[in-house]
Amino acid sequence: MQKFRSLFREASVGLAVILMILQLTPVTKWYADRLSGVWTESDGDILIVPAADQVNSNIIGLSSYWRSVYAILAWRSGHFRAVVVSGGPQKDANEPVAAVIGRFLAANGVPQDKIFLETRSTSTRENAIFTAQMIAGWPGKKVLLTSDYHMFRARRAFEAAGLHVVPRPFPDVLKQYTAFWNREYCVVTLASESAKIAFYWWKGWL
Repeated sequence: MQKFRSLFREASVGLAVILMILQLTPVTKWYADRLSGVWTESDGDILIVPAADQVNSNIIGLSSYWRSVYAILAWRSGHFRAVVVSGGPQKDANEPVAAVIGRFLAANGVPQDKIFLETRSTSTRENAIFTAQMIAGWPGKKVLLTSDYHMFRARRAFEAAGLHVVPRPFPDVLKQYTAFWNREYCVVTLASESAKIAFYWWKGWL
């Protein structure tokens, strides 16, 4: 029992040290930047927006909100002919997250008839597969807009599904990182994303 307590104490101290390093040094910021890849503000014909979190049927979560905001900014500044939002219903929600985002986009100036919803997917891989099926015959340049930390996995998942996309990341974790009290959120988000990347590699989905 004494040995177990000693190991637990040492593991706790080690974890605390790691968390301090991640929160107090540029490691977290550097990693988020690496996951985002090349920063662009690519214009195109079709803007693809994978949904993220959803609080309930009528409210989107933080990452979904920022993806929606940057999609609106991309629409206003670019020459896109359509916006494809991908995301099905999540836990405790009766409505697909894509539908909630679609209403948000329409309320902020994106024409309703230019918003197309993919409402079956429940993961990044399904975002890619179902979106590829939906717009397979659509001509023009496809631009993928998503969070900085998500771009590495999302871009590769879409390419693996047979849909060539041009990345357009935006600062999500990098935006949160500027406030010290949000850095724990950044560390947890990147740790979760790293686990998902490893799982996708293992399954051959990237």
